[in-house]
Amino acid sequence: MTFLFIVVGLVLIFDFINGFHDSANSIATIVSTKVLSPISAVALAATFNFLAFLIFPLNVATTIGKGVINPDIVDLTLISSAVMAAIIWNIITWRLGLPSSSSHTLVGGLAGAAIAGSGFNAVILSGVLKIVAFIVIAPIMGMVISFFISVIVIFLVKNYSRWVVDSYFRKLQLISASAFSLGHGGNDAQKSGRKRRTN
Repeated sequence: MTFLFIVVGLVLIFDFINGFHDSANSIATIVSTKVLSPISAVALAATFNFLAFLIFPLNVATTIGKGVINPDIVDLTLISSAVMAAIIWNIITWRLGLPSSSSHTLVGGLAGAAIAGSGFNAVILSGVLKIVAFIVIAPIMGMVISFFISVIVIFLVKNYSRWVVDSYFRKLQLISASAFSLGHGGNDAQKSGRKRRTN
């Protein structure tokens, strides 16, 4: 039982580190443009991160819980090893200012712990390859979609003065920051929840 509490504590530490590791992404724009103060921006981000579980299905949790390694080998030792590896890597990349995904860090920690404890057969290769593929596919999709959105926005505002555009876009930043936080919560909040449920 003591070890279980230790593992839960590690998961909560991972959640906290994951939060400050990623929080700047969702609040940087609204803080730098002074739409909101840093404290208000963090409160907005935290609110929508929390509300995400009411909106999004548990696809990420299912992938982390069952799609990366064989669920039959999962125990407290494996989970604690994976989470500790993810915590250490997140801190290193945060300190060095390196772009890093906490989701992929956790997947790597789970796979590494599973291989160390049970061999390569413990890893579900199809699930890992799907995650690896989207490391490449997702940024490309993001660039293409953002290009078309930018073209549409520029076309819509080309006849308005910069002051009018700025007044509207400052309000729209609240929506974009909220949506970003909602999406982040729908992804990242599920990871640790699934680990706790596995136990």
